[in-house]
Amino acid sequence: MPEEIPHGPRCPRPADMMASWLIAVALSFPSHVAAAPSDDYLAGYAASLLRHESGVDPSSLIVRNGTIAVPVAHLAPAQRARVLAMLSEIPGVVSVAALEDAAPALRSDMAADTGPTGGGSLSADPAEAAAMLATGILPSGHLFQPLLADPRWAHFSAAYRNYIGNNIDGNNNGAVSFGETIPFYRANLGDTIIQWETGLQAGVFSDFNLDASSSDLINTDFIAAAYVSARARRFSAFGRVFHQSSHLGDEFLLRTTVQRVNLSYEGADLRLSYELPYGFRMYGGGGGIFHKQPSSIKPWSIQYGVEFRSPWRIDFAAMRPILAVDMKNWEQNDWNLDISARAGVQFDNLQAFGRKLQFMVEYFHGNSPIGQFYRERVEYIGIGAHYHF
Repeated sequence: MPEEIPHGPRCPRPADMMASWLIAVALSFPSHVAAAPSDDYLAGYAASLLRHESGVDPSSLIVRNGTIAVPVAHLAPAQRARVLAMLSEIPGVVSVAALEDAAPALRSDMAADTGPTGGGSLSADPAEAAAMLATGILPSGHLFQPLLADPRWAHFSAAYRNYIGNNIDGNNNGAVSFGETIPFYRANLGDTIIQWETGLQAGVFSDFNLDASSSDLINTDFIAAAYVSARARRFSAFGRVFHQSSHLGDEFLLRTTVQRVNLSYEGADLRLSYELPYGFRMYGGGGGIFHKQPSSIKPWSIQYGVEFRSPWRIDFAAMRPILAVDMKNWEQNDWNLDISARAGVQFDNLQAFGRKLQFMVEYFHGNSPIGQFYRERVEYIGIGAHYHF
């Protein structure tokens, strides 16, 4: 049941303090604990290992920006998996890609675009290659790529949103977020192409009323989760146990007559993803919540969507078109459809701390993703900047 608006400062709950601490710890980890070895060093290391693996010519390797590409078309499946797993465990390797076509010209073209793809392929068609990422403690990249249109996927962003019709507070809002998915440990599943990782996902999402004289804070959501993900070629999975809590802004509470709801819960969810040829991806999953306040919240939800990350780059600006549509249905809202769509470009040459800069226009229609206002139907258009690892 809703609570009365408090008349004095409210002390943060231990769970919220822990969530904030986890977020701070996650963001404090460096992307690399030591200087990355040179490509020549990695090439020599890989060649020395492959000399003991019959059927693999060490001179056929391509190493660029920490990624090793090796022709595997002539190898049996078991030997192919063993080679990829062995190379992915070399210290300092970002990823290992299997080239199905060993033609020198093709390999040269593919090497020109090699880089940390977070589990992607070096070719235009992911069906033609398998990739494995580096293993060990605090590895780079992700086995499960971020959901580009999910309004509550932890990442760094800043956006302007114009609400169509009625809104919670003001029609011109600003939205910011900070957070990331930090892998703590990654390993291969034996001598197979299957990899798994575990780590922490944490994020903070805040919305502001830009129509107010002091751009009042409307609400802040805190999310912290422990996750496990896995990947085998084009298939990946992401499961987590998470905490979420919501807090209304002081100015918003003083200026409005909204009753505060002590919204806080823990839950678990699972998402499965499959990468199609030519940059397309589809995903789906669902989850439930437990230990919830208020206790009347219905627990179940489903999520699904489709994305397009162009494998072709516009060379004059080093940018790639991207497009994503994310859809959710919540039992609490009678399974009404929430749709979030984003489209824009990703700049490959504008990177900071391993992230890639994206500019996207966005559209949302459905029940509000903002804290206790999950019963409110909203619609907005906007534009934002996003950083993803």
